[in-house]
Amino acid sequence: MTWQGELLHIFIAEAASMEMEELAEGRMIPGVGIEGDRYATAQGTYSHMPHEDRQCTLMEIETMEALERDHGLPLTPQESRRNLTTRGVPLNHLVGRHFRVGEVLLFGGRLNKPCKYFDDLLGRPLFNPLLNRSGLNCRIIEGGVIRPGDTIRPA
Repeated sequence: MTWQGELLHIFIAEAASMEMEELAEGRMIPGVGIEGDRYATAQGTYSHMPHEDRQCTLMEIETMEALERDHGLPLTPQESRRNLTTRGVPLNHLVGRHFRVGEVLLFGGRLNKPCKYFDDLLGRPLFNPLLNRSGLNCRIIEGGVIRPGDTIRPA
């Protein structure tokens, strides 16, 4: 698998439903999550159902562009509620694989599933258009600091 992508944005939210805050850099903590994020501190919507693959979530900017182009549904990286926005990264193909974001090593655990909560939160019918393209849930294997512009590549 030969490809190379880029990290565009880093977001965290302190608690469930809170607005996502964009970061200039994020500290990735192995086995925990992104420092200050709702899932690292067990304050997320699904924190009552902990899962090791929910330490970091990624979504392709290409999916957001396609939602607007094909369905007339705008979705900004901040609104996506995912921690990391990527470009040029085949997220669906990374389930069960290790890859690097800058110096950090991630493991693609499972595809993210859209939920009706998301539709209610944003007031847009995104559930069906996001089926099988709602992003990737990952484990942080080797931590460190990431920044927008970092290269994303297979490990």
